[in-house]
Amino acid sequence: MRIDFWTLALQTVNVLILIWLLRKFFWRPVAAVIAQRRAAAQEMLAQAGQARQAAEAERAGIAQTRAGFAQERAAILAAAQEDAAKLKAASEAASAMAAQKLEAETRERLAAEQREAGAKLQTQAAELAVRIAGKLVSRFDAPAIRAAFLDGALAELAAQPEALRQDVAELTVTSPAPLPPEEQQEATSRLTASFGPALKVTFQVDAALLAGVELQGGHLHLTNSWRADLARIREELTHDQPG
Repeated sequence: MRIDFWTLALQTVNVLILIWLLRKFFWRPVAAVIAQRRAAAQEMLAQAGQARQAAEAERAGIAQTRAGFAQERAAILAAAQEDAAKLKAASEAASAMAAQKLEAETRERLAAEQREAGAKLQTQAAELAVRIAGKLVSRFDAPAIRAAFLDGALAELAAQPEALRQDVAELTVTSPAPLPPEEQQEATSRLTASFGPALKVTFQVDAALLAGVELQGGHLHLTNSWRADLARIREELTHDQPG
């Protein structure tokens, strides 16, 4: 085989020209495109990294927010439990106060009812005692007893002011039963001795006196009778009743 150096040289020149052309019109643009693509890829990777970091930061913020929500929820629940406990305590205290007030009012009402019942019983007992005493003393209306009551009335009359006795021109003597004529005469004599001979004396009957006499004339009213005594006894028996 024979080698043609001129052909080889030409081929070599063609190869070199081709390499130069490829280098100038193909490899450099391709390399530039590759470099641009690489730079774009690196920029995308950087942006992706930034986005990942932002996502991670956002995720961390969300986690922190959730943690804050959990803490806030726990705080709200704790505050609600505390408020519920306070309301329960206040309700129990109010219920206890209401129960104590109701108990006190009940005791006071019962005490008032007991006092009222005791007062009623005491009044009834006093009335019964007075009626019994009245029935007993009504059986004793002898002249000596009438004279004793008249003596008491005259003694009380003597203790009255002189001006009060001077105004009396007519005097009524009240007795539980009609006085015999001799007792009326004696009573008239004793009364005119105190008021003067011009005194007009009249007699009347009031069975409710039980025993004794009443003297009434003008502004003068004297009572010395069992009715007055029993009224005083009734008042003494009932004046200190509990209210």
